[in-house]
Amino acid sequence: MKKSSLISIAALAGASALVLTGCSSPSDGGDGGDGGTASTRACVILPDTESSDRWENGDRPALEKAFTDAGFEADIQNAQGSTDKMATIADQQLSKGCGVMLVVDYQGAGTAVTEKAKAEGIPVIAYDRPISGADYYVSFDNFKVGELEGQSVVDGLEAAGKDPASAVVVYMGGDPSDGNAAMFHDGAVSVMEAAGIKPAAEPTGVWDTEKSATNFEQALTSLGGKVDAVWSANDANAAGVISILDKNGLTVPVSGQDASVAGLQNVLLGKQTATVYKPFQLEAEAASDLAIQLLNGETPSVDKTLDDGTPYIAVTPVLVGPEDVQTVIDDGNASASEICTGDVAAKCEEYGVS
Repeated sequence: MKKSSLISIAALAGASALVLTGCSSPSDGGDGGDGGTASTRACVILPDTESSDRWENGDRPALEKAFTDAGFEADIQNAQGSTDKMATIADQQLSKGCGVMLVVDYQGAGTAVTEKAKAEGIPVIAYDRPISGADYYVSFDNFKVGELEGQSVVDGLEAAGKDPASAVVVYMGGDPSDGNAAMFHDGAVSVMEAAGIKPAAEPTGVWDTEKSATNFEQALTSLGGKVDAVWSANDANAAGVISILDKNGLTVPVSGQDASVAGLQNVLLGKQTATVYKPFQLEAEAASDLAIQLLNGETPSVDKTLDDGTPYIAVTPVLVGPEDVQTVIDDGNASASEICTGDVAAKCEEYGVS
């Protein structure tokens, strides 16, 4: 596998900040000029606590600190995996007034929230997941995430002495209701197709370990038990795939993202070729920098757009192989005590993970 060059969080954060240069007159309050307390409120809605612990343990404190340090009130609430609750939170926040709304979409509920906020002249930032009609989108470069995943599959095949053009590769994508899933897919396919790879099977995408295992097992059966590699859109899906590979005594290149504990363990064990690492701190910093500029009445300058024209701040992801796991720990986004358990302990020693 080609080793991706790692860039420090500080360097990446600096790069993110460069695209957020304000270019308008001094602040007028950011709320249409009424100068009221609404202009100092940053309203944030997080999606749930089940899909990741990052929302409450990472993003919430990072965003709250950024807003309060800049002198603004932060109203941060969590929809707890409920579209109805997301709508209720939005109504409550809007009734108190918001200078900006930052929303992580949950099953499309962010669209209605965006429409209500914009009807009141409040700018909306779609955070991590795209939302139709949002004024800005802040996330990692999701196409690049896919490219890194696709390259890890190609490199894994070549390292195993397999010709990518004739390899049997199964595609295990993400839930199509998540707008990022298509970008992960398209980025991965752009690299894999260039190497001659075509999907031997491609079940309907999910974000679920158990469903991924079931879908992959069915695909593997349809292929007569033959597979050379698996493009998996994230570590959770990869874990499901790997459970079936283990069951059948197979080890093949498998991609992933999120640098989860299970994903990092599978990378160290050689069951997953690599994982795409996305330090949430960088995303939170980029989003809060953007929101603060809007609260200050500035007009941010953004150098990318989505296909629909939405200004897009894309933070750079990093590919992590076994030699790079220590970087995630050094950044504070994993701990050796969590990772280096059972059979993984020997691999941690081998790769200097501590």
